[in-house]
Amino acid sequence: MYLPEDLYDELKQRGLPASELLQVAVRAEVERLNALTETEQYLDELEAEVGEPSARADAQAKAIARRIRTRTSRQAS
Repeated sequence: MYLPEDLYDELKQRGLPASELLQVAVRAEVERLNALTETEQYLDELEAEVGEPSARADAQAKAIARRIRTRTSRQAS
């Protein structure tokens, strides 16, 4: 793996294990992408089973998702 020199220097100055951190980051990204794929598959299966959501249900779901994102971003800050 390649790290820009400034980032590598920062890791060394802080005594951080570059290889371990990279492995953890790559694993986390792979798991995130797998979860997204599984979610998309689940939603496709659900839609095939019960049909597409109505415009009203879609709007409600989007409003709930917005509230969750807003709450999550406030808690993270």
